[in-house]
Amino acid sequence: MTDPRDSFDLTGRVAVITGAGSGIGAASARMLAGVGATVVCADINVERAGETADKILADGGKATSVACDTTSRTDVEDLVLGAVAAHGRLDVMGNIAGIIHESLVVDTDEADLDRILATNLKGVFFGCQSAARVMTEQGSGSIVNMSSTAGVIGTPRMPAYTASKHGVIGLTKTVSGEVARQGIRVNCVCPGPVDTPMLAWTDATPELTARERGRTQGRNLSGRSGRPEEIAATIAFLLSDDVGFMSGSVVAVDGAWTAG
Repeated sequence: MTDPRDSFDLTGRVAVITGAGSGIGAASARMLAGVGATVVCADINVERAGETADKILADGGKATSVACDTTSRTDVEDLVLGAVAAHGRLDVMGNIAGIIHESLVVDTDEADLDRILATNLKGVFFGCQSAARVMTEQGSGSIVNMSSTAGVIGTPRMPAYTASKHGVIGLTKTVSGEVARQGIRVNCVCPGPVDTPMLAWTDATPELTARERGRTQGRNLSGRSGRPEEIAATIAFLLSDDVGFMSGSVVAVDGAWTAG
């Protein structure tokens, strides 16, 4: 039986993944390497990025690791240009790095707001900007941005996070229109709750744990959290040449979280 992932073959292509040190970023880096891409694993924690790259190499894939603070335009530009200098091209930009924060809007201070917007929205903006410049010269490329179910619906107690993820969707739609004629596709993934270190904040207190579990099981008709590999597989699908007409799309992978 043919492995369905054969249709996602990325042999000879170069992919940059931010947030590759853990969670969805790490799973995506390993998934893309598994279908042939050379992957630049970027993370603010370069040791964790290196661990992901080492796993890829152990599996027979191709990968390097780089430290990158996505809130810095210079860091993101250096990341993209470094990938091109090392590998000759850039075919995939996965803007996956993100952070989460919980507080009521009346309790959210400016420092937390700035931190969330800088990582979740400005970081994606810088990634799109830097990648689009390179890909425009190539005349090809694909960008995948990470939003959330919080980018589709309101999420109480997460006003800053929700604002940032709504922004990613608007950014994706706008950039996709700007670069379509240059042969560049831009799409967006909206995961529901996924078993990653990002959700470890729910273990901070029994109250948070119970509230998050109730929110997951109450809204999510599948009754479970997603796996990072399920989101990574969606990203691989969006990068496939078989869906080359797909751009500006917002894809929910949330166990029917946003279905109702």
